Amino acid sequence: MSTKRCYYETLEVERNADESKLKAAFRKLAMKWHPDKNPGDQEAIEQFKEAAEAFEVLNDPDKRSRYDRFGHA
Repeated sequence: MSTKRCYYETLEVERNADESKLKAAFRKLAMKWHPDKNPGDQEAIEQFKEAAEAFEVLNDPDKRSRYDRFGHA
């Protein structure tokens, strides 16, 4: 079982990043790793999913608060 990377590291943002910084970081990674831009590239698909998951958690104040307190647990 692989360990998950820190969501902040995944999106390449600081822990105090605001909503606009999160959105910009996610857009940048989504453009880079999107499956349509990397057809058949399994690593790109995994990177895209990881970035999407990180953004989903960090962009939601409740989920982000829980993540900041408990991590991936």
